[in-house]
Amino acid sequence: MSSRNQISRATTLMVRDTCVCLHLQRAARAVARRFDAALRPHGLTNGQFSLLMSLNRPDPPTIGSVAELLALDRTTLTAALKPLVRRGLVKVAVDPADKRSRRLALTPGGRGRLIAALPTWRDTHAMIDKMLPRGPDELRAALKILS
Repeated sequence: MSSRNQISRATTLMVRDTCVCLHLQRAARAVARRFDAALRPHGLTNGQFSLLMSLNRPDPPTIGSVAELLALDRTTLTAALKPLVRRGLVKVAVDPADKRSRRLALTPGGRGRLIAALPTWRDTHAMIDKMLPRGPDELRAALKILS
């Protein structure tokens, strides 16, 4: 095989050690696992907690606005909503102003689940914040630049 069809071990190691995408993915998965474990007693995953929290608004948001906030495509958001709707935590309703659009709302059960889980989220968040050598504000600022 010619050397043009191969990548050196040194290059593989350089990519492994310097790839921002890889390091962000690994960190995101590790943080997600911590939140999943913490929120499990509340019957929620970290994604479900974030989704429920995104619905905590004075007026029910549209699917499109929630998808944008959570950086999800509408199809992925619709799939993520299904178990929450089945469990009675979220209600999907036709938008009275635009029959083609759907509005999302927390049910009383969804709001109660969110309220119960919030102290656990705060504790887990505080633990992770303490692990960051420069603190969470600098990390959040850097991540906002990338998104």
